[in-house]
Amino acid sequence: MSDLIPTLAADGQILAEVNGCLGLITLNRPQALNALSLAMIRDLTTLLRHWAAAPQIQAVAVLGAGREGKAPAFCAGGDIRFFHQAAHAGDPALEDFFTEEYRLNHLIHHYPKPYIALMDGVVMGGGMGISQGAKLRVLSEHSKLAMPETGIGLFPDVGGGYFLAQCPGHVGEWLALTGQAIAAGDAIEWGLGDVFVRAAQWPALVEELRHGAQPSAEHVVATVMERADLAPAADPKAAAERIDRHFGEPTLAGILDSLAAAGDDWAHQTHALLQTRSPTMMAVTLELVRRGRKLGLADDLRLERDLVHHCFHMRGAARSETVEGIRALAVDKDHAPRWSPACVADIDAAEVAAFFVSPWTKDQHPLRDLA
Repeated sequence: MSDLIPTLAADGQILAEVNGCLGLITLNRPQALNALSLAMIRDLTTLLRHWAAAPQIQAVAVLGAGREGKAPAFCAGGDIRFFHQAAHAGDPALEDFFTEEYRLNHLIHHYPKPYIALMDGVVMGGGMGISQGAKLRVLSEHSKLAMPETGIGLFPDVGGGYFLAQCPGHVGEWLALTGQAIAAGDAIEWGLGDVFVRAAQWPALVEELRHGAQPSAEHVVATVMERADLAPAADPKAAAERIDRHFGEPTLAGILDSLAAAGDDWAHQTHALLQTRSPTMMAVTLELVRRGRKLGLADDLRLERDLVHHCFHMRGAARSETVEGIRALAVDKDHAPRWSPACVADIDAAEVAAFFVSPWTKDQHPLRDLA
């Protein structure tokens, strides 16, 4: 058994166990809503590669550790305070973080064995990156899925340009620009989840995965599916019609003008929300999702790697929209980011275009070998 669990370095932030044919991973950083550190990304990669090569392991499941008396969280994203510190310090580990995280995302999408993501509670940013490539994405009534990166002057990365672009109509643009959290019913309807299991069933499900007989991958999947239920009623089609009406506009300014002219509460609230986001990074985000519809995953991740490099380096840390957004949300916590420019009308189209020019030649790109 011990040879099935390699040495892990993340100081207990990743827990690994084997039950029969199942490798079970627990994200164990509950005080930070299981947000991913670089050490956790490295341990996840080590484990998944080790288990991919181990004949005894036929399936893998990943879940987030809970906090007593608190709402569950699968994974709330990446460690944004680390991003802020590393950007100001010129720490090369910042570049390593994104290169290795995107490699992990690619590994999960192409994993050779069933990979099951138990997405109970908050699933945001990096949490979406380690779950959207799963063969089985399991949700509960506590699940809240979001790509909230525009709120910190970033863009929906970890493959977001790929998987959001696969959503029907213009739902991807809406999710990417607003960072709106969605529940299980909408997530399943829009292709971001597969199976709903009621929260009351989760303790028994996890117990069965952890300690019940798991002789085959088929049995692991059946353990989940026998508890599957109908997701709580939602009206995603009506929501999608409303989203398409506004977010199908060809430009960012057109989307905002359409929302402003609509007059209903939803449009008013959505317009007000977008006014709090970085205009430049909304423009980058809109272009990413629309390009993403024509890109495979590997090419999308390479493009995202270009974009995230520019987020921290194009203007330098002192003027980075991303560093400023993290400062406002997680460092000073004044929730008053000073975006530059502050309004969509003043976006520099040449700067937005420059985000999409790779800083590397094709043979020097850090993700050049992704297939």
